[in-house]
Amino acid sequence: MDEELAISVRGLRKAYGDNVAVADVDLAVRRGEVFALLGPNGAGKTTTVEILEGFRRRDAGEVSVLGVDPARPGPDWRSRVGIVLQGTGEFDELNVGEVVRHFAGFYTDADDPDKVIERVGLGAKKRARTRTLSGGQKRRLDVALGIVGRPELLFLDEPTTGFDPEARREFWELIRDLSAGGTTILLTTHYLDEAELLADRVGVIAAGRVIEVATPDRLGDRHQALATVSWRTPDGVVQSTQSATPTALVAELAGRFDGEVPGLTVTRPTLEDVYLRMIGH
Repeated sequence: MDEELAISVRGLRKAYGDNVAVADVDLAVRRGEVFALLGPNGAGKTTTVEILEGFRRRDAGEVSVLGVDPARPGPDWRSRVGIVLQGTGEFDELNVGEVVRHFAGFYTDADDPDKVIERVGLGAKKRARTRTLSGGQKRRLDVALGIVGRPELLFLDEPTTGFDPEARREFWELIRDLSAGGTTILLTTHYLDEAELLADRVGVIAAGRVIEVATPDRLGDRHQALATVSWRTPDGVVQSTQSATPTALVAELAGRFDGEVPGLTVTRPTLEDVYLRMIGH
């Protein structure tokens, strides 16, 4: 396996009876990158990630995560991997500080629990019992438990579910900070704007197969898609046309309208547009 890769998967397969959940998946995630794995429910995304995390056995294929087969993990490998599941657990009678300090005790080189709590935006809730936290605050606690061990590789499963817009943006800054520090991140999310802002590359999986892996701006040849140019005529009618040379068209319109084109918009397909087309919607 390539030493530059944090994750290397070849020919991964997993079936449940006659239902093939993952069919010959190949995947490579470079060390230090943020990789977003996208796919609809039932596409095989969760099964693939659980195999990488060592929680589920595969039927066939080669898998290397930080140079180790996750089907045979040791304590050292576990300490190098951080996992933020969709729900870590319930600690109703403990406060936030106690929970994070407890999890920090599992690692030989854990981060300072108090700093981690501040980092995820729970400083004001350090002494609050976890049962009093809101859904978004509990999600922040999940993230704190995933990063307190200073992981080389961090799995994030729908990390901002329940976050309000401000909390989501704060969390994005945390991800950028972790990535800048060298942490490799595998992210699953249904928020396409999140994938576009955070991911160096994205992979789309559907019906148990990886359809494509690319940078967000090039997925599905998005960078070559026609632009839609819209404007408003003098009588108030909105007109639009698709163009491979939108700059030239805008220049033409500017001449026609003596400089200022009323209601001008220039748009290209969004990542969401491309993703929905790829998965058949």
